[in-house]
Amino acid sequence: MKLLSNPTEKKLELQRQLADGELSLGQAARKMRKIVGMTQEQYAKNVLGIAPRVLMELERDKGNPTLETLKKIARPFGLEVGFIIPVSRRVSKGGAGGG
Repeated sequence: MKLLSNPTEKKLELQRQLADGELSLGQAARKMRKIVGMTQEQYAKNVLGIAPRVLMELERDKGNPTLETLKKIARPFGLEVGFIIPVSRRVSKGGAGGG
């Protein structure tokens, strides 16, 4: 894997990995925090406005974050929380939709 040198490249790579289903929610949250170079406590308090414990549990894929917490985590990276069609169920462009 190519080393990414700037935050914009890292954000784009994160978005690709999310779209391809390569990251769990916890892995994505941890990667977002690492991109901005902050500790869990700094990122939780100063950027997300949540308790550090909540972020710590989330990064470990533990706990049960609220929708509002998920939105706070997504917002700094221009992401939205919503329903995603799994890659295995996506219909190709000329294919018929099933239902």
